[in-house]
Amino acid sequence: MSSGLEAIANELRRLQRDGVNRVFVEDDTMQLIVPKKDVVARSRLPDLQSGRPAQNPKLPEEGKDSPTPPVKSVTKTVTTPKVAPLPESPEIELPEGDAASQLAWLKDRVLACEVCKEHLSDDGKIVFGTGSSQADIFFCGEAPDADEEREGEAFIGKPGQLLTKITSAMGLSSENVFTTNILKWRPEHNKPYGNRPPTLDEMRFCLPYLKAQIKIIQPKVIVALGNTTVSGLLGHDPARKMGSVRGTWDQFETIPVMITFHPSYLLRNGTLKTKRMVWEDMLQVMEKCSLKISDQQRGFFLPKS
Repeated sequence: MSSGLEAIANELRRLQRDGVNRVFVEDDTMQLIVPKKDVVARSRLPDLQSGRPAQNPKLPEEGKDSPTPPVKSVTKTVTTPKVAPLPESPEIELPEGDAASQLAWLKDRVLACEVCKEHLSDDGKIVFGTGSSQADIFFCGEAPDADEEREGEAFIGKPGQLLTKITSAMGLSSENVFTTNILKWRPEHNKPYGNRPPTLDEMRFCLPYLKAQIKIIQPKVIVALGNTTVSGLLGHDPARKMGSVRGTWDQFETIPVMITFHPSYLLRNGTLKTKRMVWEDMLQVMEKCSLKISDQQRGFFLPKS
């Protein structure tokens, strides 16, 4: 499979995990996957500049075998990132103190994690998380992207900017929430573009760090962003489909979990319907946290009558 087709296949798998069953395909993408018979059909169309019919290609007569061109043997070398086997998950015993001092201690511990550091790119940074130690709402993603890894801060790229708009529409600021990822480093992969979802083993290693963050902050609600995050928090279930569990409540360490789409999904599929689905999830979160909801807020992303 060519690198272009492989990238398309990987993206389709990711969309499927997020519950997408329809996609819009650009013409450039179609050129990569169009069957050869369609190319032949196109060659019969009139030339747009001259207006003359195009010459029909010579096709093999029915019932006769066409000559088979020789096939050159090509050896393709596939390189995979060198990832050291992950050890057992760290054991975290929080020191005495208030939430702010405990969170500062934990951040120093995570930033000093040798396993996390050896999985970083040359200029990458560990991403601990940002926000209030007193936050009622705890937004959790799967893993840092390139922007987050470069700056060492969670949700600062385009998905993070969209998440900020969502929390602002809820009447909250970054000081009222906490945002982080299960995995504290960006997953390595051998492509010059895109992001690789973290494996269950990678998330398993960092889960004690996340549990400690949650234990310190004690939020009223955890918002799980995306299907991979849900698997990291609640355990892998191959039968779980994002389209069916999105907008429902679950539980992690006695704390209610609202399952919704990741902001990056909204950037790819930002229809009014999808935005409203996520907003209805946020309305449930606001109600769970006893936040006031105005009539204007209840009407966000509804079709105009």
